[in-house]
Amino acid sequence: MTDDPFVAHRSLLFTVSYELLGSAADAEDVVQETWLRWAALGTRARAEVRDPRAYLVRIVTRQALNRLRTLSRRREEYVGEWLPEPLLTSPDVAEDVELAESVSFAMLTVLETLGPVERAVFVLREVFETPYDEIAATVGRSPATVRQIAHRAREHVAARRPRVRVSRAEQETVVARFLAAVRGGDLRGLLEVLAPDVVVVSDGGGVVAAARRPIEGAHRVAALLGGLATLAGDFAVRPVWLNGGPAARFDVGGVLDTVAALVIEDGRVTRVYAVRNPQKLARLGEEASLSRA
Repeated sequence: MTDDPFVAHRSLLFTVSYELLGSAADAEDVVQETWLRWAALGTRARAEVRDPRAYLVRIVTRQALNRLRTLSRRREEYVGEWLPEPLLTSPDVAEDVELAESVSFAMLTVLETLGPVERAVFVLREVFETPYDEIAATVGRSPATVRQIAHRAREHVAARRPRVRVSRAEQETVVARFLAAVRGGDLRGLLEVLAPDVVVVSDGGGVVAAARRPIEGAHRVAALLGGLATLAGDFAVRPVWLNGGPAARFDVGGVLDTVAALVIEDGRVTRVYAVRNPQKLARLGEEASLSRA
């Protein structure tokens, strides 16, 4: 274990920043900015910080909030649907249920519907169990106001996120059926594994072809997925773990083309988040280091 608090808590700082921003690239930038501010204190001043973890989380949150306000305006101009930048994670991340849920596509897309301060308060309180007074000092609100914000954000998120938790074994079974049907262009198999009201959300960022609006219904989604193997030529699909949950990686001509995070409930796929924007696929070569500690 390193004696440098920043190094010791780097995974935590990245996780906080990523959950606030939904972008690994921007999260890394914020972590770097946090390091520069920490280093600028000097050795003596750093040694006098009573709680380095809380201090660093406060810095990274403030930096992320500043960037989030800019990103919010940029995302309003985004071409088509905006999805988070996917993170390659180990299956072990799924064992930490709270962490896996907090970085899941389903959760991050819900967090996008919160304002910047609401998002920060929710993430710090619900995910990282930060005391209200620390959150208040971070976001520049009174503890009483922060409690009200947390309550509203909690109700907002609870009304929109999936409520069913599925075991890893069930997830892997459903994903295997899903991928086998996609590889074989098996429409009947797809209809059996897709929920009747399944939704596909695609993100091409205006760079590559992608549906500008969600595609809804098992028959429409099955028709789309069932033809991929024929249309794509040298086509391969395999399971991966993204953001602590089950997903599929699609390669065309040996090159990564799309990743799709899957939401599974009651033995069926209920939602597919397909990321095609090449700029968001650039960091999938190595597993992300995430932590709530």
